[in-house]
Amino acid sequence: MRTILLAAALLAAQSAAATTISWADWTSAAGGNAAAVINAPGGTVNVAYSGGFYGVQTGCGTAYWGAGNYNGALNKPGACDIVQLGTGGQKTITFDHAVTDPYLALMSWNSNTVVFSAPFTVESNGIGYFGSGTPIVNGNSTGFYGQGEVHAILRFHGTFTQLSFTDTTEYWHGFTVGVADMAPPNNGVPEPASWALLIAGFGLVGAAARRRQAITA
Repeated sequence: MRTILLAAALLAAQSAAATTISWADWTSAAGGNAAAVINAPGGTVNVAYSGGFYGVQTGCGTAYWGAGNYNGALNKPGACDIVQLGTGGQKTITFDHAVTDPYLALMSWNSNTVVFSAPFTVESNGIGYFGSGTPIVNGNSTGFYGQGEVHAILRFHGTFTQLSFTDTTEYWHGFTVGVADMAPPNNGVPEPASWALLIAGFGLVGAAARRRQAITA
């Protein structure tokens, strides 16, 4: 039994270490709405944003994410795409099909208070184009206050077709959205690496059982 648990633990650790985020490619913006595409190994996710913005940087421009490192194992956005916010109010992000545990990468949320429609975990934070800061998370993990130039990656818990938030007015701050790189559903059939771990675990369990039988005999 201990061997099986060890194999499962190794499998979980392998999965966590391999987590990579596919970030949005913002393609258009008009009339307070913006659109993006996320190309993940599990398929394409179309994203719609509404609620107003200061501007949307599409294609490339300033790499606001590239100035420094984030802690944590997740990759920060590598592209220049970003939705740039200014005036506060409610904002809504809509996915064309359900996604599990989506991510938001935040840039320069300085002295900004925000409340989201779902609880989140701060997966990493660090230095961005305008420096660094600390998100002061509220008691139920649905919002935070930005102390300093917050650059962070948040992970929301659950399955969503829509995610919304309400922020306060701040001169300039931005975000982009991402999903984990996951293979298409396989109806519970383990991946090859999973099979290798499980087979090794069962083999060790079988060897231990034969040894006990020999000792008994």
